[in-house]
Amino acid sequence: MAPPQDLRVGNKYRIGRKIGSGSFGDIYLGTNIISGEEIAIKLESVKAKHPQLEYEARVYKSLAGGVGIPFVRWFGTECDYNAMVLDLLGPSLEDLFNFCNRKFSLKTVLLLADQLISRIEYIHAKSFIHRDIKPDNFLMGIGKRGNQVNVIDFGLAKKYRDPKTHFHIPYRENKNLTGTARYASINTHLGVEQSRRDDMESLGYVMLYFCRGSLPWQGLKAATKKQKYDRIMEKKMTTPTEVLCRGFPNEFAIYLNYTRSLRFDDKPDYSYLRKIFRDLFVREGFQYDYVFDWTVYKYQKNAQAIAQAAGQKDDVQPKQSTRQTRGATKDDQQPMNISFFGCVVRYENAGRRTMLTTDFANLSTR
Repeated sequence: MAPPQDLRVGNKYRIGRKIGSGSFGDIYLGTNIISGEEIAIKLESVKAKHPQLEYEARVYKSLAGGVGIPFVRWFGTECDYNAMVLDLLGPSLEDLFNFCNRKFSLKTVLLLADQLISRIEYIHAKSFIHRDIKPDNFLMGIGKRGNQVNVIDFGLAKKYRDPKTHFHIPYRENKNLTGTARYASINTHLGVEQSRRDDMESLGYVMLYFCRGSLPWQGLKAATKKQKYDRIMEKKMTTPTEVLCRGFPNEFAIYLNYTRSLRFDDKPDYSYLRKIFRDLFVREGFQYDYVFDWTVYKYQKNAQAIAQAAGQKDDVQPKQSTRQTRGATKDDQQPMNISFFGCVVRYENAGRRTMLTTDFANLSTR
């Protein structure tokens, strides 16, 4: 049942339209009625069979202050709902992947990999594992943090060690699959208790998904969910790493082989994993300018539209041409703002250097 549109949360947040769904609840656009600031509100029915929102709010509180961790403004109960108010973020990496025709360049994958490894490292340092690493759960920021990757949806997160003693949870088997089968580690498919290694292996599948456009175990059909999971596991286990990574730099195979070789309670070497991708980034001659594929793609699309519009205007007013040449004009020095489903892409010609920055505004957290 949808909440009433006039529902107020925490006395100062007004609920708006639905903008997404998480593992356990729906997300709505909200407004601070005092400041006018837009935020995200996640709601869960108080009658939910397995309430999760209070637990998720506690996880966010434990992770508070980390780079790329949304801040929870308020948690409580309003009417028939448990409600959590948190920072509004931009589009998910899955949204952006679709926007870019379901393929990311090597540069974009490597720019993301650096941040993604760091986000997971931070979560692990706080004694949690995420257990649902997938593109939908990583969102770009908005405004000045438009180039920052954020992690969301901690409904399935779990402590893998005691925060004080660092005593690791025991090894167990016969566990049900928790998370998303497409990106689940092989050990998760086999029913082994998850630990840090599984988050990292899942991230490897996410990066290969971005590079390849899809994974070999997508689209498999089966009569039941269990049979489908079994087919995915079989395909995952029988696809050699070199086949999975064929056509892409060897670093992806190195990453996947490393994460698959970790023992249950091993601490992944996050610095090593970042370094192999950073070294590849430098070797490829890429620049750390945070120009992602979606930034360029939207600019190119908009430039084509502007060129077409200018051409049509020329046909009507040939004596007052607005077409620009390579010669510098005042217009060349002005920023050009491009709307991108709530995202603003800014183009600036600064001397010889071209800069593209992405400013995501008013986009949903999912």
